[in-house]
Amino acid sequence: MQYRTLGRSGLRVSMLSYGTGGPSKFGQNTGLAAEEQDALVRQCLDLGVNLFDTSAQYGESEEILGRALRGVPRDSYYLATKWSHRAGKGLKDDPADLTESVERSLSKMDTGHIDVMQFHGVNPTEYHQVVERFYPEMSRLREQGKVRFIGFTEMMTEDPKHEIVGLALKSNPDLWDTVMLKYGILNQWAAKEALPLCQEHNVGVLNMAPVRLTLTRPEQMQALLAEWKEQGFLPPESLDESDPFGWLVHDGTDSVIAAGYKFAAGHPAISTVISGTSNTSHLEANVAALEDIQLPPGDKERLVELFADSAATH
Repeated sequence: MQYRTLGRSGLRVSMLSYGTGGPSKFGQNTGLAAEEQDALVRQCLDLGVNLFDTSAQYGESEEILGRALRGVPRDSYYLATKWSHRAGKGLKDDPADLTESVERSLSKMDTGHIDVMQFHGVNPTEYHQVVERFYPEMSRLREQGKVRFIGFTEMMTEDPKHEIVGLALKSNPDLWDTVMLKYGILNQWAAKEALPLCQEHNVGVLNMAPVRLTLTRPEQMQALLAEWKEQGFLPPESLDESDPFGWLVHDGTDSVIAAGYKFAAGHPAISTVISGTSNTSHLEANVAALEDIQLPPGDKERLVELFADSAATH
């Protein structure tokens, strides 16, 4: 396993981290029994994964993680979780809700501190209100030692061009230790401004869902590429319709998924790539893909040439 520094936090995190959200939600949506969830976490640790990302909004994920990590030395892994500032279509009124959520998360995960506490799904229109209303409370939690580092996550389906990252790091770069965004083969827009801003301000980047949907579903991928060709975004003959990314599978890259993980980790601003699979063989394959993050010569360049302006939310 390769490790990178999570921005100004100084934490050395595994190139692949484990996420408890997504379609699987830690196996809660795929029927994993408790002992299978525990085994999945232990497998992560055995493979060198040392960062686990969760949220108060991910069902029972925090409790599951706390149970699965029981008995594991606390200094051998890092915990990142999230809190939602939303109440319906507006914002919550009382900052104390954040503290109450953090206290619950600490209890559920059976830990004395959260390594990275994130505002969950901030959009540009509410950013300044979130900072004004809730950041002082988050800062107090950090002073109390309950939270070590502070970050936020974007809403990838509503903000595909990462406006929130640009706004936050231009307005208040000193507030943010980490950001979570989506960057991958079909979502390269972050390389234009968001990732360079993170590098400039030494903000750690957690890369979420780089291959979650489209790249793993051939029919959906073909439909998206056909749409882009029809719109003139891609030249008509740029990719084979039946196997558009088959040319990536060679010389140590054994699948399109592996290519997706390599590309997602290839930008120097990325600190870690999150995998949310509940399938142990998929987990092993994803870790193996990042043993060498270099794509074969010319492949990354061709992907950038084709998709540098892509901002798919798939």
